[in-house]
Amino acid sequence: MASRANQRILLACALLCAAALPCADSSRLSAAESQPQPSAAAKFPVASAARLAGDAKQTRFILDLDRTVTFRAVTLADPYRVVVDVPQVNFQLPSGTGAGGRGLVKAFRYGLVMPGGSRIVFDLTGPARIANSYVLEAANGQPARLVLELEEVDRAAFVQSIAPELRPTLGAAPPATVPAAAAPEPIQQKPTATADGRPVVVIDPGHGGIDNGTQSSGESEKNLVLAFALALRERLDKTGKYRVVMTRDDDTFIALNDRVKVARTLNAALFVSIHADALPRAEGDAQGATIYTLSDKASDAEAERLADAENRADAIAGVNLAEEPTDVADILIDLAQRETRTFSNRFARLLMGEMKTTVRMHKHPLKSAGFRVLKAPDVPSVLVEIGYVSNKGDLQHLVSEGWRSRAVGSMGQAIDAFLAKRLATAGAGN
Repeated sequence: MASRANQRILLACALLCAAALPCADSSRLSAAESQPQPSAAAKFPVASAARLAGDAKQTRFILDLDRTVTFRAVTLADPYRVVVDVPQVNFQLPSGTGAGGRGLVKAFRYGLVMPGGSRIVFDLTGPARIANSYVLEAANGQPARLVLELEEVDRAAFVQSIAPELRPTLGAAPPATVPAAAAPEPIQQKPTATADGRPVVVIDPGHGGIDNGTQSSGESEKNLVLAFALALRERLDKTGKYRVVMTRDDDTFIALNDRVKVARTLNAALFVSIHADALPRAEGDAQGATIYTLSDKASDAEAERLADAENRADAIAGVNLAEEPTDVADILIDLAQRETRTFSNRFARLLMGEMKTTVRMHKHPLKSAGFRVLKAPDVPSVLVEIGYVSNKGDLQHLVSEGWRSRAVGSMGQAIDAFLAKRLATAGAGN
């Protein structure tokens, strides 16, 4: 077991390979969406109504509040979005608010993204700039209001309106540095366990909170994968063999790096991320489950597309995804990842063997790509796309408790076999 000093060094190494969420002091961020906050939230400003007005040239957003608030608004590209940060707000908006759009806004979402901070994210129909933004005091029987006025522009003007650090071609963060005296010791690859001897398994339901993931026929990826992950946790808990930890167990927004951090902080023996993809109509139809492992080079175009999409999950909440570790960090991380990737690939093959007996698999069930949630250098990790919400047959399975039970059973068997062998091998090596 690593010493406390070594653990601090390992954490520093982890920070080198994952860009942190700005201002995120908590490893668990929560999202309110349209649900009222608990009674303790009465001290926070209350948002009671929100509406859009205007057309495809100029669009206005108005948020009614019981008091004035400070705010910060920025535009982001690829996809086009406007992000408004405000202090924590108790959103008491009517159900369905934001689902429809108008003018330059396709839709908008809102929620708590960190303690003390809420966020509103606007999906735009195309490039637009913030022509005006202000807060009105309550007056003449009217509530306080936050007003955002958007104006259509071309892409060149849009990019120039973005803060320099957020522009598509200028988004890279300054490289981190590692003092020579603080060079980390080799990362231990032996699977670690809790105080009672049980290994830690981290289950990561993708998306959550203001990030719905893919959607089809009224079903959201975030809800489908959460239901699957909860069922998997129950299956693993019943064995009593593991300490099972979920990155989220409710409708909560969790930044990608915080998901990785959970696994590293707990010295997890295995990290399993659960997703459900959707294929763009222009790319035809696809079906079945797919298992992904980490690779610098995607195994095919579809894997690359999916990794790009998943790696932008934080952008749903306006997070800058810049990530550029130093050459020194790359070398240290690579040394650890070589063995970790071997274990990840081994588990992926084992999982495919179990799942194909009970679950319809993709025609190419094993793939690889540069998923950020798989980049813990010392935790074997896989990302499982349990099906395509864009495929009618897969969607019927994803909402079926019977199918979920069978799929969870096969996944549980693979986890049992993988960890039993790893722990036995580690014990023999002591």
